Amino acid sequence: MTKPIPSIQKYMTTCPYTIEADQPLIKAHQLMREHGIRHLPVLERGKLRGIISDRDLKFIESFKDIDPKTMRVEDAFIPEPYSVDPSAPVDEVCATMAEHKYGSVLVVQNEKLVGIFTWVDALLA
Repeated sequence: MTKPIPSIQKYMTTCPYTIEADQPLIKAHQLMREHGIRHLPVLERGKLRGIISDRDLKFIESFKDIDPKTMRVEDAFIPEPYSVDPSAPVDEVCATMAEHKYGSVLVVQNEKLVGIFTWVDALLA
């Protein structure tokens, strides 16, 4: 007898920290450092627009003349990130993450962000 595969909802982080698209990159750094996270969903007036990671920030800021105090998140985030419904099977989500080398997955229900699932969550699963 095999055990049923649990859904992503069992392992995701609910109510993830987010950042508005019009915020400066320095604010994204501060939030990530303060909360010990590496991925921030990006919102615009409460609507999900994309995601930004610590790796994205480091890459963008490696360019000459980029000032994290003045450059906005909207100029650096990844639009249309991989997202799933909370009922998505964890094995399928993990397989997609591995195949595409995604560091995180946004969990969306009825067009609202309800969680985030990272590779650390995948290891725990």
